[in-house]
Parts: sequence; C-alpha cells; structure tokens
Amino acid sequence: MDSRTLQKKLVGYEAAKRIKDGQVVGLGTGTTVRYFIEKLGEKIKERELDILGIPTSYQSFLLAKNCGIPLTTLEEHDVDIAIDGADEVDKKLNLIKGKGGAHTQEKIVDYSAKKFIVIVDESKIVDELGKSPVPVEVIPSSLRMVCENIKKLGGKPSLRFYKYTPWISDNGNFIIDVKFDSIGDPSRLEKELNNIPGVVENGIFSKNVDEVLVGTKNGIKVLK
Repeated sequence: MDSRTLQKKLVGYEAAKRIKDGQVVGLGTGTTVRYFIEKLGEKIKERELDILGIPTSYQSFLLAKNCGIPLTTLEEHDVDIAIDGADEVDKKLNLIKGKGGAHTQEKIVDYSAKKFIVIVDESKIVDELGKSPVPVEVIPSSLRMVCENIKKLGGKPSLRFYKYTPWISDNGNFIIDVKFDSIGDPSRLEKELNNIPGVVENGIFSKNVDEVLVGTKNGIKVLK
C-alpha cells in the first residue's frame, strides 16, 4: 500500500472514531470516504450500535449497504454529523468537491449537518483553490447558455465525458468542469455560479466545515 493510500485509510479510520451511538451520519463519496464507511460498518457490527447513514451518491449507498450500515433519508431524519472528502482544501477550510460528480447531493447533506468533518490526504491541501477545476452540475438543455455565462465570470468550461458520452450525474444532469486562473473569493464565486439559470449546484463549499482531518506521513493533522 503506497503512502497516499495509507494516509487516506488513516483519516478514514480516525473519522469512524468520531461517530457516536444514536447518531445519523452523512456518508460522503470518494476514495478516502470509502475507508470511513467500511470502518463504520465494522464498528456498528462489533458494538451493535444504533447508527443510521444518509448516503450522498449511489456509490456510497451501495457501499454502505454492503457494509451493513442501516440507511435513511433527509425526509426522515436530520444529520448529526457528515463525513466527506474533498479535491482541494485551502487554509480557510474552503473546498472544491465533485470529482466523482456527486457534489450536489453532497452539499445538500453536508450543509444540513450539525457537524461537518472533511477527511483528506495531505496532497489535497492548497494555499488557494483553483488547481483543480470546479465541477458544475447543469440541466442539459441549458448547457450552451450556462457555458457562455461561466466564461463571463472568467471560467473555462469543459463538458465532462465518460468514454465517448457526456458524464451523467445521479440526478440525470451534465457535469461541466470549469478552470479558473485563481479563486480569490470562494464564497462569492460559489454564489455567482449558482445564480446562473440552468446551474443545479457547483463544487465550491465555502461554509459549514467544522474540522479537516489531514492524513500525513507523520500521522493526522487537524485543521479548524
């Protein structure tokens, strides 16, 4: 197992320690969160804990079921704590998420949680957001107009493809990956993107992060 994978496993297992009996847990999406979900399933089985999960994607839904985590929905329960990954984290705990195309449901669950913890390996920490493109979920019929408006904001949009067809989100929409030269004000850009008609949600998360657990070569670093 390489160093980066070990870091992901380390923070995933550490996050599972933060979950208490009786909690409703938002289950994020991604390679790092996979270790968290697997460990949480073990914890529930070994200690017979009363924990419910709310998945943020079909990927996390299927994984959680395979790990024996009882599932529920936002219609039935509030979220006590959400555990999710990120593609980038800056020093003010702003995030870029959505490499897996699940950022809309992730934001719904993560922003509604009483506590939101992000788990990443150290390669995801940046001085300023923008190294990674910003994923934007778009209603298909609005694609051209959305791209034109994104260009006015200084972005360079590119329709995401899976092999030879457009990537379709769990919600049945297109994903645009938008490159910005710099993102000096993540909160403002998050709002500006969402104000474009046809945009469902974008992958900038500029609020509600309580804590970031960072896996490093020397152990776990906590950012608050």
